Amino acid sequence: MLRSRQYEWRRADLRSFEEAAGKLIVGLDFPDADQARKLLKELEGIPCYMKVGLQLFYAAGPDLIRELKQRGYSVFLDVKMHDIPNTVKGGANSVTKLGVDLFNVHAGGGLDMMKAAREGALAALESDSSLTMPKIIAVTQLTSTSRRVMNEEIGIPGEVEGAVVHYAEVARQAGLDGVVASPLEVTAIKAQCGQAFLTVTPGIRPANSPQGDQSRTLTPGEAMAQGTDYIVVGRPIIAAPNPREAAESIIKEMM
Repeated sequence: MLRSRQYEWRRADLRSFEEAAGKLIVGLDFPDADQARKLLKELEGIPCYMKVGLQLFYAAGPDLIRELKQRGYSVFLDVKMHDIPNTVKGGANSVTKLGVDLFNVHAGGGLDMMKAAREGALAALESDSSLTMPKIIAVTQLTSTSRRVMNEEIGIPGEVEGAVVHYAEVARQAGLDGVVASPLEVTAIKAQCGQAFLTVTPGIRPANSPQGDQSRTLTPGEAMAQGTDYIVVGRPIIAAPNPREAAESIIKEMM
């Protein structure tokens, strides 16, 4: 339930607000759990996803995931698994046992590796019937990757969108639920893989917000208009003078 002091949302359609908030993934991009907890206190009552990435997971570990679940949050574990299939299978098994709702692998690991991630998650469910199958998505190209970087440094020719859609199709063939991609590629991914295939889009920057190290961005409203399923927002919320106000402004734009 939203804090009663947030008078604007008392007058709004609460169901619409909650539906939009459920499509917002807040990046807990902090070096330690204490700083993450301060933000959680600021955002208390907003039913969004929480994303735990490499820095925070390395610092706080599985205990923080358990804490977030106990607080009632849906959790996206953003560790971008990329290894030989057997290793990724084991990793997927472990994070499924943690109770995460969503996790990702790198599509660049190939079809067999992505299939192994799903097999690992299913094996966890077979060992414990109380678990829920997480959504598994594949990272296509990072939103910091420009065409020049992809062509000249990574060694993949062509346009970024073409590479992203190709990876998305391979992820679909592997049985994964969707992909991480920039909001600019959502329409092409849905056209190739179907409307039910999830798109999780970082690279979201509210109007007048600096791009930082992102190169392929849209505003929250533009991303939703493209048909994306979830948007990921980090710095525009966590670095804001008033994180709650920033989050609510983004959700309002998503509605």
